[in-house]
Amino acid sequence: MTRNQTIATLFALALATTAVAFQTSPGFAFSPEAQQMCSGDAMRLCSSEIPDIPRITACMVRNKAQVSPGCRAVMDREHAATAASRKREAAAQ
Repeated sequence: MTRNQTIATLFALALATTAVAFQTSPGFAFSPEAQQMCSGDAMRLCSSEIPDIPRITACMVRNKAQVSPGCRAVMDREHAATAASRKREAAAQ
């Protein structure tokens, strides 16, 4: 596995960990679009945090204003989807 593949995989796990950090449902699924759109930002902004997934996650959230527009859109969309899922789960209870 190349360094870029390793970083992309770690970023994928970081996104999944972000879902947990936002107290989202355990069914959160990492999207290939997020990997494609955000891997460069993760390397640029958070490379010093690799391979610590919780630290990568915190770094990406902390630096959200500095990520590329495409990555920010994916992060926002993923967060909105998980928030909607939480609302549905709460309403079902």
